[in-house]
Amino acid sequence: MEFGSGFKYCIIHPFSSGSLESIPAVLGQFWNRQLTRPQRFRTVGRKLIKKHEQDEPRPLYMDFQATTPMDPRVLDAMLPYQVNYYGNPHSRTHAYGWESESAMETARKQQVADLIGADPREIVFTSGATESNNMAIKGVARFYKAKKRHVITTQTEHKCVLDSCRILESEGFDVTYLPVQNNGLLDLELLEASIRTDTSLVSVMTVNNEIGTIRFMRSQICRSKGVFFHTDAAQAVGKIPISISDWKIDLMSISGHKIYGPKGVGALYVRRRPRVRLEPIQNGGGQERGLRSGTVPTPLAVGLGAACSIAQEEMEYDHQRVSMLANRLVQKVMSEIPDVIMNGDPEQRYPGCINLSFAYVEGESLLMALKDVALSSGSACTSASLEPSYVLRAIGADEDLAHSSIRFGIGRFTTEEEIDYTAEKCIEQVHRLREMSPLWEMSQEGIDLKSINWTQH
Repeated sequence: MEFGSGFKYCIIHPFSSGSLESIPAVLGQFWNRQLTRPQRFRTVGRKLIKKHEQDEPRPLYMDFQATTPMDPRVLDAMLPYQVNYYGNPHSRTHAYGWESESAMETARKQQVADLIGADPREIVFTSGATESNNMAIKGVARFYKAKKRHVITTQTEHKCVLDSCRILESEGFDVTYLPVQNNGLLDLELLEASIRTDTSLVSVMTVNNEIGTIRFMRSQICRSKGVFFHTDAAQAVGKIPISISDWKIDLMSISGHKIYGPKGVGALYVRRRPRVRLEPIQNGGGQERGLRSGTVPTPLAVGLGAACSIAQEEMEYDHQRVSMLANRLVQKVMSEIPDVIMNGDPEQRYPGCINLSFAYVEGESLLMALKDVALSSGSACTSASLEPSYVLRAIGADEDLAHSSIRFGIGRFTTEEEIDYTAEKCIEQVHRLREMSPLWEMSQEGIDLKSINWTQH
């Protein structure tokens, strides 16, 4: 379509089947030539979304490990800094900058730092946990590379940690990827035996994003051997109590959108005493004590601070309620469906992350059958792949069970009605899919499927 002199716009209907022929017809319903061009686009967008919502109701949201909805109280805190207080927080010569800087430092000192028991000077604002993990792992390894060129992590870390370690390997560093036990926990004796004189960093996540296993890694092992300890706490901060001093943590990654805050903001805790040095991976104006150059987005920092403050106030209540809902879901599903395996440790886990494998059912088929519930077959960063979850394979799950896993995420805004509906739909669809499965029929006849030598045609 052409609007005005010399300008052409190609508008893709976000809810179309992909047929370009249908786009002009869709737009023709909504286009009003009496409006200005920006007004037209806004009107079209609103009406297309409204039409989609009328045609297809949105599914229930049960994927809280991928992201969380923003708490309305967080949005309330952010809005003034999106509209009225728009100054650059690093502008020191006028009131606009002072207002934004004050809000940013309040978020740093009284909210983010307080939640984990840190000194405010140890908090560095970032764009999220992925950047924080990259800064911690690459930054420490590169700073100390003259004397130490060994890094330790585990096979079940988030993709950004594993990929950061692979980048270090390409730079000549030696990386040890420790296996985990069948419950997802790390053998601390194996960790201690793996530390070498040239080890600079150990990176182990606090709560696994796929199976919910909690690793209470009080890292006296690392401290006693002069090795820095980093933890990816994106799934843990604001959900379980964390004390960086008790846990002897040197670096910790935080994400805003995992704790009902905005996307695009996070933080990295960097210990000052004993001091941790890291080489910045982003250079520029020297903001954030020279560790992360770039203008800090004040609205996002305020939103992260508000999310941390709310989490601190409501953590105990949220945890109790999430535990109750999780138990309700697991009991309903496992009492009605045989051959269901809960992945991860049954006790040492965050209750809001439930990973179940439904034997003799393909996980992708079950996800499609449960289209009115937003679920995941694993990490949002890897769930588009047809390969089985590397986390489930690392804990020893058979490939068929790894393929049959579904992750249920429960959070602050989940209701009992949503839990009951999800359980009932899951029970119904698993029974339906198993009725069509020859493997299920063979297992019911007592045939040991593992003893069969399958031939390929």
